[in-house]
Amino acid sequence: MPEAPVIRRCNCTICAMKGVVMVDVPMADCTIMAGEDALTLYTFGSGQAQHRFCSKCGIHPFHQLRSEPDYYGLNLACIDGMTIFDLPEIEVFDGQNHPADSGEYNYIGVMRFERYED
Repeated sequence: MPEAPVIRRCNCTICAMKGVVMVDVPMADCTIMAGEDALTLYTFGSGQAQHRFCSKCGIHPFHQLRSEPDYYGLNLACIDGMTIFDLPEIEVFDGQNHPADSGEYNYIGVMRFERYED
């Protein structure tokens, strides 16, 4: 896990539908230990973002970022011991106006999780 992890949602077409919370990690720091043969590749648009899905259960564990091709966006919910429900706020990246297209790297808001009081 990076020392100061970038954790975010994205409002691009596919991320908005998946609802994934991602943590950005350098590809050089990641190793697939098992199950790589079960991963299916999905790309669209420019084809730069390479989304991996489990061919057995359909979960999206990670994708290669279009904005930073040497990084993976790891699905936080797929990391042992982590849960999105421990994060009170998650920034939302403006993937609809992608930096590769617009030249700007912007966030458009935050998503919040508040626990009910007992």
